[in-house]
Amino acid sequence: MSAERVCHACGEPIPDPDDAVYLGHEMSEAGPGWEIWAHRAHVDQVGPDPVAVTALARVLIVKAMRS
Repeated sequence: MSAERVCHACGEPIPDPDDAVYLGHEMSEAGPGWEIWAHRAHVDQVGPDPVAVTALARVLIVKAMRS
């Protein structure tokens, strides 16, 4: 089963598989989640996941305070 790829930056479908860039997988509480895709030209418009950045920042702060 192949789901339609939609650009995370512009919301438009990505019909050409060579133009699609896989960015990751977003989890869902009610199911398996979904894959995140973007057009090659839009990859730089998609920022990092704010939840992951916050978690990493907390880990680095605790690590820095212990040393």
